[in-house]
Amino acid sequence: MIKNKKKIIFGFFFTYIFIGLYLSLDNGVSHDQFHEQLNWTINLKAIKGFFLNNGDYEILLAYRDRYHGIAFHYISQPFQLFLSEFTQNINNVNESGAIYISRHVPTFLIFCLSGYFFYLISLKISNNFNFSIICAMIFCLYPYLFGHSQINGKDIPFLSFWIIATYFNFVIIEKFYLEKKISFYVTLTLALLTAFLISVRITGILILIQYLISFIVLFNYKKFNIFKFLIINKSFFMIFSIFSLTLIYILNPVMWSNPAEFFNSLNWMSKYHNSSCTLTLGKCMEAQNLPSSYILIWLFFKLPILAILGILLFPIVEKKLFKNNLDSVFYSILLISFLTIIFLLILRNVALYDEIRHVMFLIPLILLISFFNLFLFSRKFFYSLSTITVIFFLFENISLNKYQYTWMNSFAKFTSIENNFEIDYWGVSNKNLQKEIVKYVNNNNKLDKNICIYGDTYNDIFLKKYSFNCFKTYSEIDAAKVRPFLAYQNVRNLKRSNPKDCEHIYTEKYNYTFYNRDMIVGKLWYCG
Repeated sequence: MIKNKKKIIFGFFFTYIFIGLYLSLDNGVSHDQFHEQLNWTINLKAIKGFFLNNGDYEILLAYRDRYHGIAFHYISQPFQLFLSEFTQNINNVNESGAIYISRHVPTFLIFCLSGYFFYLISLKISNNFNFSIICAMIFCLYPYLFGHSQINGKDIPFLSFWIIATYFNFVIIEKFYLEKKISFYVTLTLALLTAFLISVRITGILILIQYLISFIVLFNYKKFNIFKFLIINKSFFMIFSIFSLTLIYILNPVMWSNPAEFFNSLNWMSKYHNSSCTLTLGKCMEAQNLPSSYILIWLFFKLPILAILGILLFPIVEKKLFKNNLDSVFYSILLISFLTIIFLLILRNVALYDEIRHVMFLIPLILLISFFNLFLFSRKFFYSLSTITVIFFLFENISLNKYQYTWMNSFAKFTSIENNFEIDYWGVSNKNLQKEIVKYVNNNNKLDKNICIYGDTYNDIFLKKYSFNCFKTYSEIDAAKVRPFLAYQNVRNLKRSNPKDCEHIYTEKYNYTFYNRDMIVGKLWYCG
């Protein structure tokens, strides 16, 4: 029986990794990738400059985005360097494009690893294999997360390390609950994960709130003498604190000259100065001035309906949830952590944009809570609905490819999605649009590769290798004096006026399952 379970888990994740890696390498370049690579380049020079005293460290201290964590780059950069030539050849992109796309591989792999730990957490809560494997399947196939896992080298690693840290948090709480000794290696692992999480994004400091809540919950279920407990386990708290603080310091070069930069980072990033706004229910909501309903609106339209149903069932299953056992301890930690963190983010009016990408790390907690509610309500009901959900997610992933990360649930389909919400806000449509440019020029004898291309930030990524050499931004079209030229609109350029006296030659779009409107993410124009 155990061997069969292992075969099921291995079979699912092997197939998932194989398909996911292919899709991630076949994807476009997301809007943030240039900025993320620039952050690494400046930090790498600063690391060398700190020891060589050549002035490069001071450049980091003066850099506007010096507080953007770079911890995941320590993992991703070896992949990027090793895979860049391979990626360049299979995608026929320039060197920069190869570096950007190669980052998709470690991003997807860390998400796969988090999917396994999501399964382990589900198992701890339920002690049921069938429940746990189907939870993991929904988590991995959930189009919103699956789409981000192919391109998002910031939020997906953050979410992944949060899940893995949560699992080890549970392991330690379980040891305390059963009054067993905690090994040095488990303590060190949690310290490393915590430091890494905080160094990917300073928001990771919120994991300490989850740790605190886990102990409060533990003390509520097990009547320990708190002072005696602290004395007996002082070595755990000391090792964890010392290693966590040391590793945070090591992983963040900006703190090397002044550890107080940690607190400056917290203040700066909680009110990050980004003037962008996110189209939400037809209104462009500014990051610096969000209504308290912003997070809840996006959760309502982004969470699977299965998860929303599970949340609504909480009052019905409440009596079954809070018993004097470990399952209840784990569930309580997840529930209280989620509610507390959401409340703090709203109370502090933290700057958010691009939908719920900055609170994506809370989604696994919500899924675990809601799925377990459904499971306790009725196992047959849960298995029936979850099977339908898995099948539906498979169809959605096929239908939306490469735009799964823009996925919205069926509630959104009762609205005019394109008028009320963001469409392809990270611009991965650039790949297909640029491929269409190559086709159009090759099929038109009157055009050559000297024609100018007006487009987004990455309008040369998939074109330079084809000998195109004139690239300009879409905002420069009004000043264009030489015709003919080609122009494509995507990302926020879609909201601008169409180029004057031009012929519309291609539309990039996708379609939701059971939705009768195409989502237009890009347009290509010939301006003769």
